[in-house]
Amino acid sequence: MNKQRLHEIFRSLHQTHGPQHWWPARTRFEVMVGAVLTQNTAWRNVERAIAALKAANALSPEAMLDLSDAELARLIRPSGYFNVKARRLKALCRWYLDHGGRRRLRHWPTEKLRASLLSVHGIGPETADDILLYAFDRPVFVIDAYTRRLLGRLGHPHAQAAYDDFRMSLESTLGQDERLYNEYHALIVAHGKDVCRPKPRCERCALAGECGFEAGNKG
Repeated sequence: MNKQRLHEIFRSLHQTHGPQHWWPARTRFEVMVGAVLTQNTAWRNVERAIAALKAANALSPEAMLDLSDAELARLIRPSGYFNVKARRLKALCRWYLDHGGRRRLRHWPTEKLRASLLSVHGIGPETADDILLYAFDRPVFVIDAYTRRLLGRLGHPHAQAAYDDFRMSLESTLGQDERLYNEYHALIVAHGKDVCRPKPRCERCALAGECGFEAGNKG
């Protein structure tokens, strides 16, 4: 899938859904927290957990580390897997403070920052890339289930490849463009939630005429 085709898909998604203004958060640290909390849950549950953290004045790395694991788990309970996520959040907070916070981390090269994030307990490639793209403005394309589903149905040859192989394929084709990656990923998520579902709503899809899934299911 070449650059022109990927841009055509982007334009169709943008015309359908409009600008997304992602990530929905007030601070860069809130983005990082959201990236952990959104693992294996819907965003509406993340919003409830973040609201609870804000109400408890606990939406900072220092405040989270001052809480017991049980107290933090109680606050983020709406996000699911709350005991696991509490430990992951604390590991992220310790990493963040130990390395001087965003004031210092923002100067790190992207590959060094990504490798360091991946060393944090509970931070996998997708979560790390969410943080890199939306909290540190790095040109890293986030690969998630929505991306694999949509681009796979549209015929991208690497849609089911290993995470980094697919990511680097998209990045090398599109070029290093953080703003494009930000909006593209957000649009894919919007389309995946509303239209390109596991059981897709092809009648609502501007890309349906070019989609291998629809062609394979006619008749």
